[in-house]
Amino acid sequence: MPAVFTAVFGLILLALAIMGGVAVAILRLFRGPQGKKAAQADEEEARMIQELHQGLKRMESRIESLETILLEREGKEPPS
Repeated sequence: MPAVFTAVFGLILLALAIMGGVAVAILRLFRGPQGKKAAQADEEEARMIQELHQGLKRMESRIESLETILLEREGKEPPS
């Protein structure tokens, strides 16, 4: 008798899992266009990060140039 209850309980859990999977699949179908928006947002974020990185590289170069100018005015050798 306990084996029957275990089998029934297992089938109920399996049915619930399948229904949950179907519900998730249906939600993904309806939310498809948002996935494209998310991809566009990711691309925009990546572009902004690249621009920020380029700006920081330029700033680093400018700071190094200013350090060199200041050290030359003081008569010291610039660091290597």
